[in-house]
Amino acid sequence: MSQQEHKLAWHRRLAMYWVDHLRQLFASLGELWRTPLSSLMTIAVLGVSLALPASFYVLLKNAESVSQFWQSKAQISLYLRQEAEPAQVTDLQQRLAAMEEIDQVSYISPEQGLADFSGAAGFAEALPLLEDNPLPAVFILNLSETGRAPDAAELLLADMNAEPAVANARLDMAWLARLSGIVDLLRQAVIGMAVLLLAGVLLVVSNTLRLNILNCRYEIEVMKLVGATDGFIQRPFLYVGLWYGIIGGLLAWWLTLVMVFWLSHKVNALAALYQSNFHLLGLGMRESLLLILTGTLLSLLASGFSVRRHIRAIEPG
Repeated sequence: MSQQEHKLAWHRRLAMYWVDHLRQLFASLGELWRTPLSSLMTIAVLGVSLALPASFYVLLKNAESVSQFWQSKAQISLYLRQEAEPAQVTDLQQRLAAMEEIDQVSYISPEQGLADFSGAAGFAEALPLLEDNPLPAVFILNLSETGRAPDAAELLLADMNAEPAVANARLDMAWLARLSGIVDLLRQAVIGMAVLLLAGVLLVVSNTLRLNILNCRYEIEVMKLVGATDGFIQRPFLYVGLWYGIIGGLLAWWLTLVMVFWLSHKVNALAALYQSNFHLLGLGMRESLLLILTGTLLSLLASGFSVRRHIRAIEPG
């Protein structure tokens, strides 16, 4: 055989290898339709098992979005001493603006504070009777992303209370700590729930293929008698597991999409009551592909373990 004929034969063997795999891939899809009720039940269980952690992830994603929104409103109010010198106030303002924990510094003079209080409280006629303005000057500090962390905010609050020109510094630390704790708890719950449900996916696929192999036990014994290798016998079952994962992942994505669509109207109505334009976030393109890929890989993993173990155990009598 010449080198060109040998090269052509190599390419032909490679092409036939892939053609054979594609043929068995689509033939295994036909196997699902031969037992429609069993296949649909398995796919439904896989879809729900994958949709639940995906739904919990959507819940966590929206909780983190709400947390970031409320943390962005975190402010420290610095009430300055009445006897503070203008130079002290100017120096403090410059140092505050240079801190990375602070995103924006707003100054409210005693006169502006009194005018705002008068308009908000409706005491416009009574306030002029006061001999002196009792309100101090105030700095409003909008915290940056670095300063919103509970530990960083508490340390900054202590530093501000130590400033000579500051009479009192205030920040409601309790709600920041509670909000951060709730999100952390939800994150851990989502991880734990996802691990349990994804383990369920492995068990369902593994047990389903085990039953399929036992139903084909006599055919497998005959194939081994005529010289078929374990790899050749395993291939159709592995492709069945692959289809379980792909279709189950698509079903999980659809169920998650329906859940987000169903809840979005209620969430929008609730947000409108709080004068907020918050919208429920769903799965993005990358997250959707990751969900389908996760289902496919888990199904293949379970298929490989179950098929190799049970086919290897079958020997012609």
